[in-house]
Amino acid sequence: MSELTANLLTVRDLNVKFGAFTLVHNVSFAMARGERIGLIGESGSGKSLTTTALMGLLPEGLSASGSVHLDGHRENFIGAPDAAMRKIRGRDMTMVFQEPLTALNPLMRVGAQVAEIMSVHKTAASRREAGAKAIAMLASVKLPDPAEAARAYPHQLSGGQRQRVMLAMALANDPALLLCDEPTTALDVTVQRQVLDLVLESVTERGTGLLFITHDLAVVANMCTRVLVMNNGTVVEEGRTEDIFSRPQHAYTRGLLAASDMEATDNDGRLFTVTSAVGYEPLTPAALAARAVAKESAAARAGARLPVADAGTELQAPVIAVTGLTRTYLRDRATLFAKAPEVHALKDVTFVVRPGERLGVVGESGSGKSTLLRILAGLDRPSSGSAVVAGNEVAGATERSLVQLRQQLQIVFQDPMGSLNPRMRVLEIITEPLLVPGRTETATQRRAMAVAMLDAVGLGPETLDRYPHQFSGGQRQRISIARALICRPRVLVADEPVSALDVSVRAQVLNLLADLVDEYQLTLVFVSHDLAVVRHLCDKVVVMRDGEIVEAGDTESIYQNPQHPYTQKLVASSMNLRAEVLGKELLASQSE
Repeated sequence: MSELTANLLTVRDLNVKFGAFTLVHNVSFAMARGERIGLIGESGSGKSLTTTALMGLLPEGLSASGSVHLDGHRENFIGAPDAAMRKIRGRDMTMVFQEPLTALNPLMRVGAQVAEIMSVHKTAASRREAGAKAIAMLASVKLPDPAEAARAYPHQLSGGQRQRVMLAMALANDPALLLCDEPTTALDVTVQRQVLDLVLESVTERGTGLLFITHDLAVVANMCTRVLVMNNGTVVEEGRTEDIFSRPQHAYTRGLLAASDMEATDNDGRLFTVTSAVGYEPLTPAALAARAVAKESAAARAGARLPVADAGTELQAPVIAVTGLTRTYLRDRATLFAKAPEVHALKDVTFVVRPGERLGVVGESGSGKSTLLRILAGLDRPSSGSAVVAGNEVAGATERSLVQLRQQLQIVFQDPMGSLNPRMRVLEIITEPLLVPGRTETATQRRAMAVAMLDAVGLGPETLDRYPHQFSGGQRQRISIARALICRPRVLVADEPVSALDVSVRAQVLNLLADLVDEYQLTLVFVSHDLAVVRHLCDKVVVMRDGEIVEAGDTESIYQNPQHPYTQKLVASSMNLRAEVLGKELLASQSE
């Protein structure tokens, strides 16, 4: 691409306020045509407010000042009439949102929605031409059978297909600037990789400027040429991606990198957080090489000790023994006389988990992970086969035996706000598992146990009388963990417990889980689509696809040398911060 002198986007002294409170402080940056900028930071850093201010879409009650200019337009977008902004949004600057199902009109076919954006901005001569161009756009984002996809409604498409439709809409009028706000957060790893590759290919071919908002630093390292780091509404650092990620100058940037690097640990084997990142070495090729040598040495030392430990573990009776587990559902009939189709959620699943083991269960949406968890917890019954958990057979179990099972197995769910009763105080939430037949604790004893559990998860007794909405996401997840462990179960099942958390909070919660699993001698079943998290936390892993276990074994063996094509695809699709940064470094050194 030739050297470009004119800036595509110029932002000067952008402030966003809520009454007297300033939420975004003096944000200034410029973007050249075709440049790809990553805007990174944790929740509350001001990323989304900045981008909605650029688009003139701030919610009611918020006000903006400063200037935002797009090449080819004289007016300042800050304070511009909505009628003027409507002519610009969707044509010269467009946005791809995080959740396409809420951004797409559920009552319109997707082809009509792509065509509409061309008709509104009069970039197609007629409705027929807009319809034809819509199908061409759906084909350009690599939707299979674009003509058929154009006739579908949003709910009839998968998440990845809906995000492709959003991208087709965003690029339909060949905009100069594309904004992406966490567009792949809710997608499986293989679909995420496909969508990111598609976005990168599309903007590169068109010379479109890209502002990519995300908390995933590996994605930014892969996608972007420049980075802006936001914290508390302020841009604390900016520069070339390879410079920021390899030689961060600001302490917060260093903390974000440390917390995002799942392969880096401190001297105690704990993940770094934003506040504990002083000892973190940035991701330079020399540092990575030194770490690789240290890791091999540590693995060799650990390997010398493993046979004795493994031998002891193998002699112990399994805490979980699953044999030939099958679960079949009947889907609703399409017509009155049609036969109800069968859905095979689990197919002949067999595995064991021994005391103290940390088992990771990985797989994409529809792989059967959630069905397996429901059966282990006694929330569903298998169609055939056996699942014995802590001595309790789930198949055909009575309600009394299920009560005993649930005292031995507890679950930490993905969304703590959804799993915590908003009308109950923390004391009631944490002690609820104790209110079952057979337990004899008094109210005073239950309160003392709750205080002890809160201390174990890093919260004080003053939190007992508060409600869930008065806590941050990470604090709510700590409350969930305290509730799960108060009855001292033998098995802890964690279902995507950190997927909704910021990177630093994720590191804190993972450190906490690891500590508590060791302290309480728990057996852990950890379900996640994030392979890096499973690799850090678990010593064994099973890989599920379409209701079957396609591969199982020691975690490092599976990750270093996957045998099944699906496992190979999962590992290859996972974004690794170290690999992405090292790739940038090598490219930069070759170009100098």
